[in-house]
Amino acid sequence: MKLNNIPQIKHSDSGNFFLLAGPCAIEGEEMALNIAETILKITDKLEIPFIFKGSFKKANRSRIDSFTGIGDEKALKILRKVSETFKVPTVTDIHERADAAKAAEYVDVLQIPAFLVRQTDLVVAAAETGKVVNLKKGQFMSPESMKHAVTKVTDCNNEQVMVTDRGTMFGYQDMIVDFRGIPTMRQFAPTVLDVTHSLQQPNQSSGVTGGRPDMIETIARAGIATGADGIFIETHFDPSTAKSDGANMLDIQYLEKLLTNLTAIRKTINSFE
Repeated sequence: MKLNNIPQIKHSDSGNFFLLAGPCAIEGEEMALNIAETILKITDKLEIPFIFKGSFKKANRSRIDSFTGIGDEKALKILRKVSETFKVPTVTDIHERADAAKAAEYVDVLQIPAFLVRQTDLVVAAAETGKVVNLKKGQFMSPESMKHAVTKVTDCNNEQVMVTDRGTMFGYQDMIVDFRGIPTMRQFAPTVLDVTHSLQQPNQSSGVTGGRPDMIETIARAGIATGADGIFIETHFDPSTAKSDGANMLDIQYLEKLLTNLTAIRKTINSFE
């Protein structure tokens, strides 16, 4: 995948890592536009290629009463408005074959959730849209096995594919990141580290996923140091009131400092290379 092939991507020649960032789910138009504008100001300042992330619906929920979205078409139209307003590419995750063609009308990158990355029909449907496909590594999969997921995309004559590590299950209620996986998966495709989901604490008795946001910078720094091409961060103005994944999201007030520090590390890594 060539970063500058993504529509409206900025700063693709800066030598910096690229960033997929935004709220876990689209909760409304105002919040999405405000978050996108805030991130864009920071990424323009630091010359970070930026893709706005927001889920148009949430299908993987622990409880039946969990928030799943504001309506598919309504959320997808908000993603399109973000793109048109700020001239940035957008990414959303899909869960069913029919979602691929539907979401492809509105966004630039289709993301396959980690739990679904072995679903061949879903991956092929995403690939056949011609959009960039972001494959989340299953929490139950080795880095080496992601080669086969990548091949499913490229066998559909779509070379626009990247891989995202979002941690590996450790016991029942924790995630760990094996940083050896980053150089391994970079052999197959550009590789992103999903910092916030890697700090989830799933399978809580309450049915609400926990998290360790205090470790976001630690994990992100290590990801850049080990060669990640991109960083994935879910962020919100008030994670405590977020309708999905609030426990592991980054409060947006801390985003500029984090990205400034990561940019400094990336410059050092580039000087080694």
